[in-house]
Amino acid sequence: MWIASKLGFYSMVQKSAGEWHIRARLRRDLEQLAQATDLDPAEIQCWEHTDYRWRIICRDPVKMAEVFLGLFASVTYGNFKSEVARHPDQQGKLPAYHHLWSELESLQEKNRRNPS
Repeated sequence: MWIASKLGFYSMVQKSAGEWHIRARLRRDLEQLAQATDLDPAEIQCWEHTDYRWRIICRDPVKMAEVFLGLFASVTYGNFKSEVARHPDQQGKLPAYHHLWSELESLQEKNRRNPS
């Protein structure tokens, strides 16, 4: 699952039963997530030769639920891209978010003309 938030951009996957990897391209994104939730920033690992260099491995489903509650609590705005623009450490992601928004909007328009 990809999560784009004002705290950062994350890829969350379940690698095996009961083991979730919260992954990020930037360490500071995981640091901000840890600050907003019950995650321990000391658990941030660096995996040099993977597509997501930074990750926290979580084996506690309750802690994973708390991560989602923390992300939910961070939604305090009416427009996501405008909120990201307000955070200097997240502004660099705006071009990617605009591109994703545009591509998904194009799919919506195609579907409007040709619903399947």
